Amino acid sequence: MARDPVVSRGVVQILSREVGAFMLRVLSGGSMRWLRLVLAVALAALPPLSAVASNSCIWSLIDHKWTKDTSGIWNPSIYRGVVHGLTVAQIGAALWEGVGSRLGRTAWQGIDSQVFAVGSSEVMKRVLTRVRPSETDDPCLFFAHDSNHSFPSGEAAGAAALVAPYIFEYGSEHPGAYGLLALPIYVGLARIKNQEHWQSDVLAGWALGGAWGWYAHQRETPLFVQILPRGLSVGIKTRF
Repeated sequence: MARDPVVSRGVVQILSREVGAFMLRVLSGGSMRWLRLVLAVALAALPPLSAVASNSCIWSLIDHKWTKDTSGIWNPSIYRGVVHGLTVAQIGAALWEGVGSRLGRTAWQGIDSQVFAVGSSEVMKRVLTRVRPSETDDPCLFFAHDSNHSFPSGEAAGAAALVAPYIFEYGSEHPGAYGLLALPIYVGLARIKNQEHWQSDVLAGWALGGAWGWYAHQRETPLFVQILPRGLSVGIKTRF
């Protein structure tokens, strides 16, 4: 089926405007908390110098292959089930509460954040085409083309983007909200244990998801509220 060129141009213009606004906000320094967190985790993940002495690129300072494990909590079906369940719950909360309530608005921001993070990570994967650790011991292999889509981790980005708006919204009042960070940490570690991603893939995914979460939280009106029919964002509970 042929695409309507007018609709295609409109979608491209919307996405271009959103990405441009996002970059301006990030460059203004608003996501330093996430950057500090990612840097701290990166430093903690550094292997001993003896382990990287024979490697030939800067990625060797961070990236090293873990023994593969897909059992128990590291089983992809387990952590994907958790993320998918929370995503469905978020969509349900957005539709039920509507954009008029604090929780509803944050849920709509979470939807924006996840879509932006997963979409941008997929673009980056296809441009950078990094080889996964399951296929090589060398973390320096970028631009390998074909189906090499290791950098960044889309699942780590999606998990971070899912929880970020809630942390930004509620964290200062309820410090327990920072416990939501357990989700992206769990997913990221699982992806490394599965040998699907290098450590830097996951760190980049966390940073990407956190930055998109911050941007979505800064928007007064979530993007999907703007583009979807108003009846979907009013809130089902307001109709009763």
